[in-house]
Amino acid sequence: MDKFERLYTTNSAKNTRQLGKEMGMRLIPGSIILLSGDVGSGKTVFVQGLANGMGVSPEYYITSPTYTLINEYPARFPFFHVDLFRLKESTDLEDIGLIEYFNPPNVVAIEWPERLHPSELTKNYCQIKLIVKEEFIRTIHIIACGHRMIDLIKEMPFTD
Repeated sequence: MDKFERLYTTNSAKNTRQLGKEMGMRLIPGSIILLSGDVGSGKTVFVQGLANGMGVSPEYYITSPTYTLINEYPARFPFFHVDLFRLKESTDLEDIGLIEYFNPPNVVAIEWPERLHPSELTKNYCQIKLIVKEEFIRTIHIIACGHRMIDLIKEMPFTD
């Protein structure tokens, strides 16, 4: 599978949110975003930016769906925010009904995707790894898989 990688460094929650917004503005139907990182690394902050870039109204406050598993937000495409933190072991997408959300026009952002069986992912997805460097500084490693996601990430602004 083709892959393309980029590293970003953000120095505030505002910058992390803005990077998410840049991606959200470019997402297309069927996009799947996988967000990994320690608790407090900024996964939900990044998703807040994605939602903003997707056109979710500011009247919706984006929070992690830790207890609800899936939150849905109206945007230019249906936007689903999934948090698998409470799942104790790897599980099948079908067992939790998640596979139904992976088709266009939906866009899905998943926190704690390591709880999924990797073979169940589509060929086009984007993996976001957030790494805490200092209190407000994050390294954000973006790995685009598949031609559609590679093109999307290449369109994003990038500075060394």
